[in-house]
Amino acid sequence: MGSLKGKRAFITGGGQGIGYSIVEELMRQGADVAIHYFSSKDGAEKLTAASKSFGVRAKGFQADLTKESEAKRLVGEVAAFLNGIDILVNNTGDLVGRKTIADIDAAYIAKIMDINVNSMVYVTREASPHLIKANGASIINLASLAGRKGGHPGSLIYSTAKGAVLTFTRALSNELAPKGVRVNAVAPGLILGTHFHNTHTTKESADATIAGIPVGRAGTPEDVARTVAFLASEYDGFITGATIDINGGVYSA
Repeated sequence: MGSLKGKRAFITGGGQGIGYSIVEELMRQGADVAIHYFSSKDGAEKLTAASKSFGVRAKGFQADLTKESEAKRLVGEVAAFLNGIDILVNNTGDLVGRKTIADIDAAYIAKIMDINVNSMVYVTREASPHLIKANGASIINLASLAGRKGGHPGSLIYSTAKGAVLTFTRALSNELAPKGVRVNAVAPGLILGTHFHNTHTTKESADATIAGIPVGRAGTPEDVARTVAFLASEYDGFITGATIDINGGVYSA
């Protein structure tokens, strides 16, 4: 795996869960990082303090990315801190709550799309000029196995949103490839030890899922972080428009 020494990375939702591990891994590989958080201030501050041990710079930035004006403000502050952006990791996302088709209303749909799709679009739009200037940049979007196969009951709209992330990745890769920006995605399966699954997945459901995973275990945030670091690396310049599935072999496409 290539070193990211001197690269400038911006991770949304970096204060907890998978995002936290991504920040750690990118710092370990030498990148300076801007850590966006919504409510996980403690995690962002812990990572900022840890940056000294990696010999890199880090800073946390709070914003509600479902608001277009805040996304614009955030990217401006991040670009000023990092003096540009080489790597963008669109990690922000949430299931919010499980609802079947009979219970879905307009407000619920809008909230899930705002968190998982619109926020990604707002941030990417604002960051794109900085990434283009970097002359060899990388965007990594966090999709989900749910976007591939539909997810468990009650995740209909979330799965739809994550399917949109996959399509957005392919479409944007075609648009930005001539400008020197690669765009890829990762689609994690069951990743335990995160707020997401602690909130939305029962032990019984997790055990049943693990029983069907060929490698015999659930994933970890570190499994995802290592893959994101690979896609962020300057050594993968021929990979764009791709999605890497991280699910232990339970599903591939």
